[in-house]
Amino acid sequence: MLAEESTSVIPNSIKVPVPWEYVAPHGALCLGVEPATDFDKRGQGDDQLRDKETGERIWLVKVLDLDPEAGKFGGTKEFKVKVVAPQQPVPPASMVPGYPPMVEFTGVTLTPYVDSQKCKGNGAKCRARQAWSIRASEMTAPQSAAKPAKAA
Repeated sequence: MLAEESTSVIPNSIKVPVPWEYVAPHGALCLGVEPATDFDKRGQGDDQLRDKETGERIWLVKVLDLDPEAGKFGGTKEFKVKVVAPQQPVPPASMVPGYPPMVEFTGVTLTPYVDSQKCKGNGAKCRARQAWSIRASEMTAPQSAAKPAKAA
């Protein structure tokens, strides 16, 4: 029976759909949008990364997490969201002049992966960690008023 169970197919990657509020419950500011580079096609004309399923272009939206707890323990408050779209996503207008606009994303999925950038090949301890790739189908202006944090 155990041999039969071990032959089941385990996907290389799993996409977990989540609401944007799970990713950035305090909101996020858009810091910029750029095309994702396909390093295998670099220098061959159009080197923008394409989605394997749809063939659409992939754009990287750099955001700043407004969670006061983000960035604790030496982490960063910035992260990138991959948006799959035929044209470059345009951030909404900022509500506060001189500051980046707040954004939300729809069609959000999380894909876990192992970030092994801190591993060194010299036999020292590997400091690999689980990380999450964030994808979305669209960037929008915030659709609802910010929800106050619950008291403990």
